[in-house]
Amino acid sequence: MSVLLEQLQETVIYIKSQFTNEAKIGIILGSGLGNFSTEIIIEKEIAYSDIPHFPVSTVQGHGGKLILGELAGKKVLVMSGRFHFYEGYNPLQVTYPVRVMKMLGVDTLLLSNAAGGVHPDFNVGDLMIINDHISFFQINPLLGPNDDSLGPRFPDMSEPYSKALINKVLAIASTNNIKVHQGVYTGVTGPTFETRAEYQFIKAIGGHAVGMSTVQETIAAVHCGMQVFAMSVITDLGIREEENIITHEEVLQAAKEAEPKLTLLFKELINQL
Repeated sequence: MSVLLEQLQETVIYIKSQFTNEAKIGIILGSGLGNFSTEIIIEKEIAYSDIPHFPVSTVQGHGGKLILGELAGKKVLVMSGRFHFYEGYNPLQVTYPVRVMKMLGVDTLLLSNAAGGVHPDFNVGDLMIINDHISFFQINPLLGPNDDSLGPRFPDMSEPYSKALINKVLAIASTNNIKVHQGVYTGVTGPTFETRAEYQFIKAIGGHAVGMSTVQETIAAVHCGMQVFAMSVITDLGIREEENIITHEEVLQAAKEAEPKLTLLFKELINQL
C-alpha cells in the first residue's frame, strides 16, 4: 500500500468518526465565496487543522473547514476554502481533499473560483461555466508512481467537465434569467496576477479566463472517476487599455457581489442531481 493511500485512509476514518451521513455531492468554494456555506443546513463542521494529513488554508477570503450538511434536499460535503500551489503546497496536497471526498462516497464535484476575464466580452461580475481548461502552466498532480486503486495511469481528459451537468446549468440559468458564459479556463501558478503580455498570450492560445486553482482538482477528480462541474466568477479584467492594477480586495468584492447568482445555480443543479 502506498504512503498516500495509507494517509487517505487515516483521514477518511477520522472524518467518518465525525460525520454520520454520506454525501454524494462535493463542493469546493473559491475566493470570496465562503458565504455560500450559510445556505447549508449544517450537520457538522470540522476545522482543517483537526483533520489528519489535511493542509490548512492561508489565503484571505478562504474559510478553513469541512462541512457536512444538506442543500436543496441533498447531502453535501463542502470545502469552505481550498488549497493552492502558490501557498507552497505540492500538487498532491492541493488535490488531497478531492481524493478524500471520493473515498467518502462523493461522485459529483462542483467547483467555483474567482478568475480574471480574458475574453473581450466579459465584464466584472459575469459568470463563466468552464467547459474545458488549459493546464500547461500548472504541475500535473498525477506525476509520479500511480496507485491503480485511485485511478488509471493515463486518464482520458477529453471531457473533464461534464457536458450533461453543463446543459443542466444552462437550462437553469435560462429559466432564472441569469446571464452565463461558457469558456476555457487557463490555470496558472500565481500568486502574481498576470502581466499584460501574459494575458495576451492566454487569449492567443484560446483561454477565456485565467486563475490559480481548479485545474489540478479537476484532474484528480477525473482520475478517480468523478463527474465535474466548475464555474468562474469573473472578478477582474486582464486585458484593458487603461490602468491594469488588480488587487485581491477587488477580487473578493466582485466575488461577493456575484455570489447570489452562483448560489442559485448551484442549488438548482444540486436539486436535479
